[in-house]
Amino acid sequence: MNHNLDAVVIGAGIAGGSLAKALADKGWGTLLIDRQAFPRHKVCGEFISPEAQGMLNGFGLRDPVEALLPSSINYVRLRFSEGEDLEIPLPGTALGVSRYVLDPMLHNAAVSSGVQLLAGTTVTSVSSGDEGYHIVTKRHSGIQTFKARAVIAAWGANPRSGFRDDRRHSARNAYMGVKSHFSGIDMQPAVELYFFSGGYLGISPVEGGHFNVAALLKQQAFKNSGKTILSMIDGAARRNPKLYDRLAQAVPIPGTQAATAPVNLSRKPAAWGLLPHVGDAALMIPPLCGDGMSMALRSSQLCAAYADSYLRGQISLSQWKQGYSRSIVREFSAPLRWGSLLQRLSGVPVLPRLLLSLARLSPGLAAGLIRATRLKDSD
Repeated sequence: MNHNLDAVVIGAGIAGGSLAKALADKGWGTLLIDRQAFPRHKVCGEFISPEAQGMLNGFGLRDPVEALLPSSINYVRLRFSEGEDLEIPLPGTALGVSRYVLDPMLHNAAVSSGVQLLAGTTVTSVSSGDEGYHIVTKRHSGIQTFKARAVIAAWGANPRSGFRDDRRHSARNAYMGVKSHFSGIDMQPAVELYFFSGGYLGISPVEGGHFNVAALLKQQAFKNSGKTILSMIDGAARRNPKLYDRLAQAVPIPGTQAATAPVNLSRKPAAWGLLPHVGDAALMIPPLCGDGMSMALRSSQLCAAYADSYLRGQISLSQWKQGYSRSIVREFSAPLRWGSLLQRLSGVPVLPRLLLSLARLSPGLAAGLIRATRLKDSD
């Protein structure tokens, strides 16, 4: 294994894996590190929006994703505890595919492009000097050290304590995310979003005839709903009769459960801390927007272009930081602002009547509100 590298990417999720592949495709010696082993189930909507299709092409990932036989998704159905449902067509076909198969596919594609992959490996320190970065890692086989000209953080929204920045979040507003796959659900090619007191839950088809059930729940509201993931999902179902009916005959798939906490939603993008950030490390958009994977891919596209220019000596580190930070703000501020508004409205009892009134007044208004939370198509 080469220990003198051009770039090290910490975190092998959607953002980190795609970024590492992009850098290797440009000819840079790249190491991708993740503290977890793969494959594994992760809390995620497992929904690739239509807006992400062009980005997949740009990374050379469209065909590998299609080979996973993802489910096709054509519209979103909003289901409230009372009143009518609201259906909103998507601007194109979305894909439903689990992270259990998507992440390993991405890693294989990255390795095929020349990326070195270290899974089950913890980065214990990153220090900078005149000649670049010194990275220390730990795994079962012992300690390894690496040198790199650039290091990029793709470590998600909750990095290890030694790498956290100075952003502060209110514990009172903290959420937790839970997910499980189910079989035995009979529904059309749609994402169904269920709203209830204390959070919301989405159901969407993935590969193999299974369905991903993922929820964002206020920790305080669900503190008495049991300690298992399935008990949390059951507690959510009991707050929305339509959800309870939908899951009545559903059968959980053993081993597919996952949880994460706390989930702190971003108020503004954070493109750079100790290191450049991509994916959830840069911003955590409300999951109800359904565009998290698209945001991850786009941040990787932007970062890859600046990293390439930096490694070629065309820009300085400070120019990379300034240019990338401006690009992230330009691309993500509006979707994040609208997404945050929808997130706040999701807990307001009048939301069903408001959205239904909008839809009756003009079917395009409700769809336009959803589009405002999305990135523009990228070819």
